[in-house]
Amino acid sequence: MIKLFISGFPLDMGEMELAQLLAPYGDISTMKIVRDKKTRVCKGYAFIEMTSQAGAAAVVSALDGTKMKGKVLTLNIHDEQPGRQ
Repeated sequence: MIKLFISGFPLDMGEMELAQLLAPYGDISTMKIVRDKKTRVCKGYAFIEMTSQAGAAAVVSALDGTKMKGKVLTLNIHDEQPGRQ
């Protein structure tokens, strides 16, 4: 699994909308939109696991820096190489 971090999406975007945005680039294994514990309001970022490196690279290449509803998306591949923190 390849982990991605995505931020800058509209706060009213739900899991289904985010999945529809990312799915054309590769298969999504898991998705976690981070929400405030008390209010359940989205904090504007999420963690995604994709099944392939190629899919993760494609989604980052296609969407990083694009504008959506006045906000700029930021996508990064989470590097999990041993010995790095």
